[in-house]
Amino acid sequence: MASAKEIKSRIKSVKDTRKITNAMYLIASTKLRRAKADLEQSLPYFTALREEIKRIFRTLKEVESEYFYPVNLDEFEEGTYGVLAITADKGLAGSYNSDVIKEALRLRDASDEDTILYVIGEYGRHYFERNHIETADFYYSGQDPTMDLARQITEELLEDYQTGRIKKLFVVFTDSENNPEGDALSTRLLPFHRDYFDDDKRKAERPVEGDFIFSPSIKEVLDKVIESYISGFIYGALISSFSSEQTSRMNAMHNANENADEILADLSLEYNRVRQAAITQEITEISAGAKAQKNK
Repeated sequence: MASAKEIKSRIKSVKDTRKITNAMYLIASTKLRRAKADLEQSLPYFTALREEIKRIFRTLKEVESEYFYPVNLDEFEEGTYGVLAITADKGLAGSYNSDVIKEALRLRDASDEDTILYVIGEYGRHYFERNHIETADFYYSGQDPTMDLARQITEELLEDYQTGRIKKLFVVFTDSENNPEGDALSTRLLPFHRDYFDDDKRKAERPVEGDFIFSPSIKEVLDKVIESYISGFIYGALISSFSSEQTSRMNAMHNANENADEILADLSLEYNRVRQAAITQEITEISAGAKAQKNK
């Protein structure tokens, strides 16, 4: 049985650890609120972009763009897949990182084509390096996402898409807001299906009145709008992933705090028992000594 001194030392150690986990919980909750506020401020702009793209397609459905499947789907040529996996820079967030990695590897293994992995976040990059899985030279942090960061990522991905290095682009991220289970989601970002922007069940946009005038051309206008929309999609995925990371970390730290409370309760009980046994032993020894002295 451990001594009272050893138990007391362990109690102090658990309390110190609990202070750290509680601080991490509070930090994660603050970051979560800030990330959600940033996303809410940017949503109206990208919602408007989507509506304008829908209006263009309702006006000129046959317009061709490299960002869409061709009107005749048989003309589309398969090729290398790109998978953008958004992980965190740190661990201690439950199964958040492992879920994203599993989904990215599932996409890679399910594809009959070659796959290039684009990994955001130190945790994911280190995992693939340790397991000798090749990834693209793609060094971006998953912490504190900004619109500028999303534009940089978009520019690099679109360069590979436009040059034909990849023919399709999938994004793997976690969205705890619309997915309460907290599982990693995968969605094809490029190329778009035309009906993606032509869904009558979605929010109705303003009716088209008169003819559009596109300058310098409809293709260039559409391409620019689509590039901005893709930046917004990636920004939303970064924010959603960052929010999910903080939610997972809050849950992990909450569980750690509860476990610490249980350990402290058990240690306190054990400490009291050892202390009581020590006091009883001292009383017994004093009584025996006094009795021996009296008999002498």
